Amino acid sequence: MAEWNPWQGLDGLRQAIERAFDEYGGRGDPALQSAFLPGRAARRYPLLNVHEDRNHVYVEALAPGVEAESLQVTVVRNTLTIAGEKRRIPGDVKPEAFHRSERATGKFVRSVPLPVEVNEDQITAAYTNGLLMITLPKAEKARPKQISVHVA
Repeated sequence: MAEWNPWQGLDGLRQAIERAFDEYGGRGDPALQSAFLPGRAARRYPLLNVHEDRNHVYVEALAPGVEAESLQVTVVRNTLTIAGEKRRIPGDVKPEAFHRSERATGKFVRSVPLPVEVNEDQITAAYTNGLLMITLPKAEKARPKQISVHVA
């Protein structure tokens, strides 16, 4: 007969919480320190799609309304960081003139781990119609190698 251990369920919960913090970047993550929406919890912005082919990793970041000049893309040790600022409507509209303001504004930072090593010297980024497209060439050692098999 198996012995009941009341701590086993709590240990599983602790591991799940640690995995969630590791996935999100831990407590040192800038996104956890300041929220994109003032007075609300931090959220992941911009929304990303990450995919790869034989020679490249591609990142598509959905960031409508962000001025291209404010975007900063950096890669350090296989971690991609996208930072920028989504500003309020340009012009002379005073905050007290708004009847409703539902569009989020402010500074944002998003870091994601890359699935493979990349060649940091050849990264390109283009921002068109609110979509930031980043192309990251894989490092030579991260590319798959074809190995021929000889029959003896």
